Amino acid sequence: MHKVLLSLVPVILLAAFLFGLRILLLLGVVCLTGCFVEYGAMRLVNGSKAKVTEAALVSCFLFTLSLPPATPYWIAMLGIAFGLFFGKGVFGGFGRNIFNPALIGRCFIYISFPASMTVRWSAPFTSFPGGLIRYDGSSDVISGATPMIQLQNGLEQTGYLDLLTGFIAGSLGETSALLIILAGIYLIITKTASWKIMASCLLSFTLLNTILYLTGLSQADPLFSLLSGGFLFATVFMATDPVSAPAQETSRVLYGILIGLTAVVIRQFSLFTEGIMFAILVANAFGPLIDRQVRQLSERRKKVAA
Repeated sequence: MHKVLLSLVPVILLAAFLFGLRILLLLGVVCLTGCFVEYGAMRLVNGSKAKVTEAALVSCFLFTLSLPPATPYWIAMLGIAFGLFFGKGVFGGFGRNIFNPALIGRCFIYISFPASMTVRWSAPFTSFPGGLIRYDGSSDVISGATPMIQLQNGLEQTGYLDLLTGFIAGSLGETSALLIILAGIYLIITKTASWKIMASCLLSFTLLNTILYLTGLSQADPLFSLLSGGFLFATVFMATDPVSAPAQETSRVLYGILIGLTAVVIRQFSLFTEGIMFAILVANAFGPLIDRQVRQLSERRKKVAA
């Protein structure tokens, strides 16, 4: 878990530069709330042996980085509390949860408070020292400013270089595709995250998006779709969660394909601008079933071979 936290440090620093030091305070508030809820939930399960695991901090970091910069503190606190209690605590704690707690929390506030989560986006600082000497960019709050929303509204498509570097509006952790890719490489090299889940997510997402683009069903080209929004961030950091993802290698490939395809379908054919959050939660629900079916198929093949 500490390697995941380490890989998130550059993403957090860029977020502070783009949107101000308020995001560090937001992160601190989320972590304090998350640790308090985690401890309380574990007290109900383990009594006096209750303890807060490092995984709770990872959930807090990922949850915070999935939020828009101007998210009110109380909404963020409510979201992480809901995610850690109902997404993890009620299942018995670390290693027993089916769903990713950070995504459960984000999904809850995304549906409950759509105005704060989908309408208002902070314009980023673009010149040094940027937000590193400012509290926040709330005075520059604008509507419909993310690259995906701009494209949907018929505005000019954001350039690929901007999508790579991250000097764009968006959720705190999703802006810089380059930093996310580098973090993914680090997690793969250190064997912290499954490269099979990442690769199958990316390939299935790109393939279906290419088909829809060539047939005229999508106005976003495959590269723009890949680099914009929260797809890369969620693929690298959330889809690869070792607890909510399947355990077997073949299952992980199928799991990744399901995420990639579902994300594209939701993006293109629903009212939601993003699809990756719902796609991972759907795949979380099917994860145990995929694992079981793959295991049974493997056992039948061994019996036939014997």
